[in-house]
Amino acid sequence: MQTRVHLTWIEGRIERWIRFGRIAEETILTRTEKRVAFAPGAIFALVRWSSNDHGTVESRIDILRAVDAGEPCSTVPCVTPGGELLLRLSGWPKVEAALRSVDIVESYGITPEDVCPDHWRHVHNRLTAAMEPRPYTPARHVAWLKRRMVTT
Repeated sequence: MQTRVHLTWIEGRIERWIRFGRIAEETILTRTEKRVAFAPGAIFALVRWSSNDHGTVESRIDILRAVDAGEPCSTVPCVTPGGELLLRLSGWPKVEAALRSVDIVESYGITPEDVCPDHWRHVHNRLTAAMEPRPYTPARHVAWLKRRMVTT
């Protein structure tokens, strides 16, 4: 079972895109729409932004783990069947801060989808409380990789 995400890009109106994640399958539906799929366990970030004649209507970021058949999941617009929420933020200042956290991870040469899921939960909690999240460092990543190796 794969988690499918429906993406739409109508410049300046509806913009839904994947910020990071290992896409297992991609299907172009129209000039402005496509569907991507993720294997169970994959971590990915979905950014949703939309506006109308009066300005921005929606700014959101969700970082999710794709679930396997039978696993509980949260429903998220555009995501079928849903996913395990690691981070969910709305409002451009929080979305921008979450994107900066992704950029920091990438600046160390670490792919965001390989980061410890607890880090994305930490970023969610800190930004929700209007606090600065602690950075994810290469040392923390090495510790995560060792912990994952021992537990699997």
